Amino acid sequence: MKSNLTSFTSKNLRMLPALAAFLLPASLIQAGTTSTGKVPVVPPPAPANPFVTGTLSLTMDTHFVSYGQDIWAAGNSWNDPLFHPSLELNFDLGGGFTGIIGTWWDVNDNASTNIGTYIQEIDVWAGVAYTMDKWKFSLLYQQWYYASQTEQIVDFKVAYSDGLINPSFQVHGRVADGIPLDTGAVFILGVNPGTKVGPVSLSFPVQVSFDTDNFHGGDAGFGFVSAGVSASIPLSKHVGLGLGVTYYHTNDSVIVNPDSDFVTGTAGINISF
Repeated sequence: MKSNLTSFTSKNLRMLPALAAFLLPASLIQAGTTSTGKVPVVPPPAPANPFVTGTLSLTMDTHFVSYGQDIWAAGNSWNDPLFHPSLELNFDLGGGFTGIIGTWWDVNDNASTNIGTYIQEIDVWAGVAYTMDKWKFSLLYQQWYYASQTEQIVDFKVAYSDGLINPSFQVHGRVADGIPLDTGAVFILGVNPGTKVGPVSLSFPVQVSFDTDNFHGGDAGFGFVSAGVSASIPLSKHVGLGLGVTYYHTNDSVIVNPDSDFVTGTAGINISF
């Protein structure tokens, strides 16, 4: 009896692998394969966003308009184009936060300057932006250097990208009294609807502003309304041509301009990296 039992047990032990193969799914026996016997293809991870991105703009403008003020008093003339290069760098800080630094220059021969040959003004800024879904909040501190003076600015802007009218609200505040005009603020409401025609992106920005007293040398109240059209035309992956025309109507009692109604034009090359 003992030898028979031993023989029976040995036979059953030899049959266990075959029984397991019959009863268990192949995916549990053949680790690393699917039930079809093929190794699944794992897609590569999405590329991480670069830490630093930026835009270099080389722009020619018919006017230098600062929040409704026609700085060089060009009025309705387009005879004296201005060169306005700018550079902005953005740093991905994670969690929806972006660090920002940048500079903008006004280059022309309209007046003598102690900054450099034909360089009438240099603006620099630094700040941070936070993006949450369709909302973007940005806060910038700026210093504008011109005519032996320094104007200190704090800008706060809220923008909502709804894909339709893209509304925004901005507070542009002068926080230092180093120029003849008063400290104070300009409040700007804007919309910027847009569309695409083939590869060309079109936008139609509209803005309306309100000044505090003596911000632009006049009274407090409605400052300007503007409406324009701009086109962004890609020339290559990182280079585009920008064109735009903007109409301004300014309030003579708030902003001192040679013409209360005038049209500006702009054209430039934008290089992103």
